[in-house]
Amino acid sequence: MTHPTDASDASLESANTQHEYTVSRADLPLSCPTPEQKLWNSHPRVYLAVEETGTAVCPYCSARYRLVD
Repeated sequence: MTHPTDASDASLESANTQHEYTVSRADLPLSCPTPEQKLWNSHPRVYLAVEETGTAVCPYCSARYRLVD
């Protein structure tokens, strides 16, 4: 069974499948799940401040994000 939002864009990847992600400045502002991930089967989208320290951890799923230039 699929969710209606899956049919609209099959190119989206599943959310929360990795424990660590690398992101670039082009990906800012950073959210978890990212816009490239399916939102329907995940937690609510939350924006993370990664610019100052270079790392951020999602308070919902504990995914770690590392900013690379």
